Formats: sequence, structure tokens, C-alpha cells
Amino acid sequence: MDDLERLAALHGVATTYQPAEDVTVRVPQATVRTVLGMLGVPTATAESLRARADADEREAAERLLPPVLVWWAGSGPPVELAALPPGTRTRLELEGEEPGGRPAGGVPPLGVHRVHVEAPDGRTATAALIVAPDRAPAPPERAHGLLVQVYSLLSERSWGMGDLGDLAELARWAARTHGAGFIQVNPLHAAVPGTPTDPSPYRPSSRRFPDPVHLRIEDVPEYARCPDRDALAELAERGAALRREVLEKGALIDRDAVWALKRTALELLYAVPRTAEREAAYREFRAAQGPALDGHAAWCATAAGEDPRERADFHRWLVWLTDGQLAAAQRAAREAGMAVGIVHDLAVGVHPEGSDVAVAPEAYARGATVGAPPDAFNARGQDWGLPPWRPDVLAATGYAPFRELLRGVFRYAGAVRIDHVMGLFRLWWVPEGTPPAEGAYVAYDGEAMLAVLVLEAHAAGALVIGEDLGTVQPGVRQALSRRGVLGTSVLWFERDWAGGGDPLEPADWRADCLATVTTHDLPPTAAKLAGAHVELRDRLGLLTRPVERERAEDAADTAGWLEALEDLGLDTKGEEAAVRALYGFLLRTPARLVGVWLPDAVGDRRPQNLPGTWDQYPNWRLPLADGEGRPLTLEALAASPRAKALLDAVREASGGAG
Repeated sequence: MDDLERLAALHGVATTYQPAEDVTVRVPQATVRTVLGMLGVPTATAESLRARADADEREAAERLLPPVLVWWAGSGPPVELAALPPGTRTRLELEGEEPGGRPAGGVPPLGVHRVHVEAPDGRTATAALIVAPDRAPAPPERAHGLLVQVYSLLSERSWGMGDLGDLAELARWAARTHGAGFIQVNPLHAAVPGTPTDPSPYRPSSRRFPDPVHLRIEDVPEYARCPDRDALAELAERGAALRREVLEKGALIDRDAVWALKRTALELLYAVPRTAEREAAYREFRAAQGPALDGHAAWCATAAGEDPRERADFHRWLVWLTDGQLAAAQRAAREAGMAVGIVHDLAVGVHPEGSDVAVAPEAYARGATVGAPPDAFNARGQDWGLPPWRPDVLAATGYAPFRELLRGVFRYAGAVRIDHVMGLFRLWWVPEGTPPAEGAYVAYDGEAMLAVLVLEAHAAGALVIGEDLGTVQPGVRQALSRRGVLGTSVLWFERDWAGGGDPLEPADWRADCLATVTTHDLPPTAAKLAGAHVELRDRLGLLTRPVERERAEDAADTAGWLEALEDLGLDTKGEEAAVRALYGFLLRTPARLVGVWLPDAVGDRRPQNLPGTWDQYPNWRLPLADGEGRPLTLEALAASPRAKALLDAVREASGGAG
């Protein structure tokens, strides 16, 4: 290796990548140098580069310990401890104990501790020690559930978009009527304020704290004691008008208009004196969340053009209210009989101008964004506009930012879906001003990240689901499975690629996964069966090949699946029967979790998100609708014969268990 390659290898920056098994692409040297600079490694001249590479190699060879060690509770101590020179003294500082430490011996308790060592030659080292259970909590033997975008499901009480009260009611109905074991939702993270607000739930201001736009105003306890009843009634009527615009007049969901009304109502409720019990609970929440909540609240006030010294407490209070309603939705799901409850979605990153970056800028690589390299589906690569965490800073802090993030979302979750779970191991960094195709992979300590994830899941008693679709480096799925992290299997992608590409037989599917027919980024099943998604992309000018070829290939793909269903004796005559057959196929696989995309239950043909579009398509702003595009309320969903037929069939095929 030359000096740049040596230095890149020492700091986890890949100098090549493989878009296909038999293809290797070299990363531009300029990209490697830029990324190393973001990690605090200068590469200005050939001499400084060589000197730094030599010094870093010597330091790596001589150091006693890496920054972080992982001790899986069912295994022996980390090999790094076993390999210390004879006579090395080892001392542990256990999490939650006073500084001072104790001699090492036996398996430490679960947690993130500090280990100090001193070798006979006088060398010393300190490292974080993550002690984690061997595996995350196990899923039920079999459970089925619904996948839903919360904003899209309006009840007759919603103020223009679905809310947490609607989520709780959906969970109760799905569990009690159809035996559902879980509801998986879109990320409910705090959005970046602005007009218009970015509607994508996958580019939030903060992943650590939820967004109060999801609050059910009438469920805030202070609502019943607010003296200004007339003002609240007027706001509720304006909220109902927004709901009617969406449900009856074809308007898109307007998050900004909804928030303007809710914010005004919440200002009134904030002025209502809290009971002694409520005040004590609020103070306890503030103390538990600590400086992270204070920083987020101050940022929210500043972003709203307010003085954070005067207004930060209002924004802290909003987080507390939202946290409480999220917890209430999970309680409602479990009390209704769900084995898992609410499955929350953790986005892969945050907006570069959001509160997470503003509060802890040192943890992020400024000047780079996360994306994906070129592949068979996108020859130009992708840039998602999300600043990556710096792996060196994470390691130096014992992964404290990641742990706090997970602890926050696990508070109210029966399970957490990790978007782009491969990011625990590596991320594609795209330097500012560089095309996505000229980025580079940067490695993370996947073992440490996985240990923190398993540790926090265990503490919460919650499942972990990894979204592992797309390009996955060798060994990652095996590592996730070994630690109890479920994968994600989407029917249209599950083929016997080694044997010619036919649909994968049900018995050959993996068991440890959430299986579904489609996702929010793919066509609803009715659209796929009819080829409507090809026509949509053609109308929007998104096709890169002749429409006739796209139609023919898509029709052949669908026909292959229908033939596979018929070979199993499943009825595919008619759209509704074919949708039921596809989900019936999933229930013949060993998949532990089977998810029904809620629009499939009513024949909705419109995708919630159309990748590759911005203003050409109303991404993340569509209500649930029937096959004719007529919006449906939660109440209409519950009364839908088509939804009942599909969900009853799923329940019957899954053995009736939730």
C-alpha cells in the first residue's frame, strides 16, 4: 500500500468499493484525503502524510487497548484484555458507581463501564467497556401486524392529519378485532421548522426527541381545566375544517397548517396551572432527560424566533406531552393484547441544520453527507443530505450519543426498526461539492454499535428490526442475526438469484425477519398488480428506458409471482384475491413477523413516497384512500369489508395469534 492507503486503512476509510461481486471501483484520492481531513487526519504533503502514517502505525502497534471493548455477557472477556502483557494491573469503574474503581474479576454487570490498565513497563490505557447481553429480546413465535404512516390515517377527531390518539385507537382495533401483534409506524422524530416544513420523516431535526405535531390536543390533561373554552372550541372547529379539506375536498395533508392550530391551542394549555402530581412528573422527566432536552428546547425556541431564556420551557413541556402520549399508545396496544405493540422507526440520520447537529456539532462530520454508491438501480449514486456521525468521536465518548438516542426511542416502543441498519458498520460519505458517485465508505465499530443497541433493547424489553435491504457487505446479516436483530424481507425482492431468479420458495425464506409485500417507498400492491406504478413514473418523466420495455418487464415480474402463488393453490383471480394470496404466501414462510401495508387493506394505489421526486409528487402528504383515491377515515377503515376480508385471512393463516 502507498502512504495514503496505509493512513486510510488505519482510520477506516475505504479506498475501493464493489458495486457488484466481480467489480471493484477505486475511490478518487481527493475524496480519501478530504474524508481523512474530516476525521482530523491531515494529508497536506507527501512528507506529512508519510510521517502521520508511520506514527499512527506505531501508536496502533504499541497501544494496550483500543478506545472501546465489547464483552458479550455469555462469552469470555474481550480478547484485548486476555492479550495484555503478563503482570498488567486492571481496574474497573462501573457505571453508576463513584469513581475509584475495583479490581477486574468475573463478568461485570450490564452497562458501559471504564477499564484502566497499567502494564509492567509503565504504559497505561483507558477504554470504555460495553457489557451487553448475547442477544436482543426474542420475538413471538409468529405475529402479524400493520404498517402505517401515522399522518395518513385521520379519524373523525383528527385536526387535519393523523395523531397519537388515532394511533392508539388503530392499535386497539387491530388487536381486538384482527389479532394483530404490532403496529409499525413512520419515524415520529422532531421536524425542522420552516414554511413549508420538509414533510419527509426521514430527514428530521432530531432523532432523540419526538414532534409535538402528533399530539391529540383533547388528550392533554390540562385541556379539561382550560378556562378559555371558547378559544379552544374555535381551534377545534378549524382543525375539523382542515380534516374536511383532506377527506372531502381532496386537499393534501398540510402539516404547517395543522401545527399552527395545535401550537395556538398548546399555548393556552401551557398557561393552565399543572396539578401537583403533574408538576412532579414534569420535573422528574426534565431531570431524567438532562442537558440533551435543554439543548433541544433552546434550539426549538431559537428556530421559532423566540428568546430561549424565556421560551425554552414551553418546548421542553411539548416534548414531555408527546412522550406521554407515545407511551400511552404503547400501553393501549399492549392492553389490547398485542404481543409487541408499537414498532417505532429510527431514521438513519438528521438534517444538517437541525437541533441534534446544533446541540452536539462535534459528533458530526461537517462538510459531508450520507448516501449510497452507484449500483444497478442508480448509476449516479445517492446523496441523502444527512451529516454522518464521526466514528472517532463516538468511540471516544463510549458511544454515549448513540446510547442516549436509543434510550429515548425505546422509552415508548415495543420494537424499534433501524433504518439502513448497515450503517452500524459503514456509511457512504459524500464530501460537499462532490458527486455521490465519488464518495467513500467510512467504517464504524459495528461490534460496539451492535452491543449498545442490544444493551438498550434488553433494558427496554423491546425487539430490534433492521432494515437491511439493498447492498449489504458480507458478514453483516450474519452478525445481526447472531445478536437477535431481525431483518426485513420484501416479497418482490425475495428471489432465488443463484438458481435463475424465480420467486423464492416459502420454506427457503429466513425466519428471523419482518416480512411484507411492499413498503412506503414501493408501489402499493394493487398498483403493482395493475402496473399503475409504471404509468405513474412515465407521466412524471422518471423512466430511463422506453415505457414499453418497463411495462413488459414489470408485467413479467408480476406474472411470475402470480404463477408461484397458483402453484401453491392460492386463489389469484381478481385484485382483492391476488392481494390476499400474496399475504397468504408470506404466512407460509417461517418469518416471525408479517406486516400488512395498511393501504393494501383498502386497495389504495398511491405510493406514500415516490423516490427520485421532490415537487413532482406529493410525497408524505397523502391520506389513506380506497382504490378510487377517495380518502378514508379510521372509522371507515374499521367498517371496510375489503379490509376485514384481508385481515381476517391474515389472522386465520397466522393461526389467530397476535
